[in-house]
Amino acid sequence: MNRLADSTSPYLRQHADNPVEWLPWGDEAFARARERDVPIFLSVGYSSCHWCHVMAHESFEDAETAALMNRLFVNVKVDREERPDVDAVYMQAVQTLTGRGGWPMSVWLDADGRPFYAGTYFPASDGHGMPSFRRVCAAVAEAWHDRRDDVAAQSEQLTAALTEEIPASAGGPVTTELLAEAYANVKAAFEPHFGGFGHAPKFPAAMTIAFLCRAHARSGAADTLEMITTTLDHMAAGGIHDQVGGGFARYSTDEQWTVPHFEKMLYDNALLTRAYLQGYLTTGDPRYRAVVDDIVGYVLRDLRHGDGAFLSAEDADSEGVEGKFYCWSIDEIREVAGADADAVIAWYGVTAEGNFADPHTGFRGNVLRSVDPGAAAPPVVEAVRARLFERRTRRVRPGLDDKVLLEWNALMVAALAEAGAALGRSDWIDAARAATAFVLRELRRDDGRLLRSWRSPHLAFATDYAALLEALCTMAEADDVAWLDDARWVGDELIRLFHDPDGRGFFTVGRDAEQLVVRAKDWFDNATPSANSLAANGLLRLAALTGETRYEAPAVEVVEMLARPMAHRPTGFAHLLAAAERIVGPPVEIAIVGPPGDPRTEALRREVTTRLVPGAVSVCGPPDARTPLLRGRELAGGVPTAYVCERYACRAPVTDPEALGAQLDAVIRGD
Repeated sequence: MNRLADSTSPYLRQHADNPVEWLPWGDEAFARARERDVPIFLSVGYSSCHWCHVMAHESFEDAETAALMNRLFVNVKVDREERPDVDAVYMQAVQTLTGRGGWPMSVWLDADGRPFYAGTYFPASDGHGMPSFRRVCAAVAEAWHDRRDDVAAQSEQLTAALTEEIPASAGGPVTTELLAEAYANVKAAFEPHFGGFGHAPKFPAAMTIAFLCRAHARSGAADTLEMITTTLDHMAAGGIHDQVGGGFARYSTDEQWTVPHFEKMLYDNALLTRAYLQGYLTTGDPRYRAVVDDIVGYVLRDLRHGDGAFLSAEDADSEGVEGKFYCWSIDEIREVAGADADAVIAWYGVTAEGNFADPHTGFRGNVLRSVDPGAAAPPVVEAVRARLFERRTRRVRPGLDDKVLLEWNALMVAALAEAGAALGRSDWIDAARAATAFVLRELRRDDGRLLRSWRSPHLAFATDYAALLEALCTMAEADDVAWLDDARWVGDELIRLFHDPDGRGFFTVGRDAEQLVVRAKDWFDNATPSANSLAANGLLRLAALTGETRYEAPAVEVVEMLARPMAHRPTGFAHLLAAAERIVGPPVEIAIVGPPGDPRTEALRREVTTRLVPGAVSVCGPPDARTPLLRGRELAGGVPTAYVCERYACRAPVTDPEALGAQLDAVIRGD
């Protein structure tokens, strides 16, 4: 057994029995590399990563390969979800060298942490244009010993590439024209047959869908609606959506969203909850509300810790086979469905040969997907679905990654709070409240410093603080304005620990944390929103909710610095576009003054939460001198009253929900 058995990371513990002499990331590994004068081999992955499992089985569990690794290198394992700082720095090296990235990530470093060679998955044997892992190891070691000058030159070039900043020429003013250019480029990237943006492999574009929903709220354009509904319909109908148990897999290997890589991540399901919610608010289509119910039901059932927090992910594999838990044979469908089998087989497109095969084991089966993306499942299919779910509970479940990560919990809290308020689900608000209380209690040290992961010593990163800031702003709007006290504290700490004093955004790691070979910044919205996008949105919302304009400047600088890239590559800055819209559009502030729980107060609140009002912030509560949006507001005629303000000028206060709705519709239209 190596040094990973006591790790807090399930991914690292998966490798505890490897014959590779793994070390965790830390000073000991670098000291050993200096002492032995050998490179560090850095392997980065995560517990639900299918190809990480494949490389582990082929190479890291193989005694001969492990002996070679132990002789040539100091070997280090990192969970990218616990250490996104390490992952981000060295992923940039992989992308610089190869033009692409992914996991497992394989990087060779010198004893100062400078990378000189990198790749992703390497097979056990030469093939498909790829050298074997052992061949790569031998070549790296040969270069290290015989061509050290070349290695040093390569590491210097790569390290210099890691320190490149966003050029000043990328910046500029944020205007309506810039947002129009971003919209045009989203439209150009749209794939009209099956939805999404780009071609296979296809990833859920939750943040881009949210951008389009806001655009449609303002314009009502039919082509915008077409992009939204085509994408939401085909994703919901596809195999990427677990038709039996709910929730979404990480991505689809094909254009039609049929065959996924089956891992389910908390962050994807959080972001897709908001995307389908906003699709529902945009269209009123009950199918999208059903998908929201389905995702939240899955998360609360299968990813919720007993103390209220949310766990990280479920694996793609079970019993060593990718997709085995999720796939069906036609005979099993007939057995479960009985007399209804023909209808179920036709609806889900089930065939005798199946539509999925695991190339490593030969396993075959059917990934269920609806053959009619524009329709709701007929009652007979819904009835059988419940029986299919019961049958599936008898199978061996995929592995569960039980880490509690601050960032991902914050994303889920925001989704639950927003959906709970919009759909009248007080139980979802309760779940969001419990998770928020958990992270503020369990992931905050006695000195106040937040942690990345529960029961782990890793300090929280900018993305953790910024995601929590957004979650707390959402909780202040959807639950209780008192959450603003915590939001202020998090916003202040975000700026203190991570803000670049040169006015160029936010660093990934805090000034009090371990500094890597470079102090990187996280710019791009990929699977999750970037730290800088989350910070810009959270700080602008905090400024509007509290009236404290000091939060605006660091947010505006991020958006302006990325103005041109945001317009040219909007799907890579989709969450940042929301911050740009807040800067360009008039700030909309909605205050509902009245006793919480009063039916008249709640009726006014529902007029707000059941609409998509781009760029708005809202609070609800009794008159409160500590909360500027509620300060000095009177109850007109002694009854709960709503105030709608733009650019610090307010419309006439209203007490009737219908009148409030008319004001909000006028605000959305720009009247």
